[in-house]
Amino acid sequence: MTTPKLSTVNQFCEQNPAFKVGGMRDWIFKEHQNGLAKSGAIVRIGRKVLIDESLFFDWVRLQNKAA
Repeated sequence: MTTPKLSTVNQFCEQNPAFKVGGMRDWIFKEHQNGLAKSGAIVRIGRKVLIDESLFFDWVRLQNKAA
């Protein structure tokens, strides 16, 4: 099993400038409505929210197919 690359919202947005912090936080806030929670891309440890980058980009690709 490979170790997932986990990033905070700010770290993720710095590394992936196509995604803005406000938009990411909105998606995370609505994760149960938009399928992001089901994808497993959001990892919570206490109050810390981390993004599993590989699973997040899989979720993004699925959004394109759903359109």
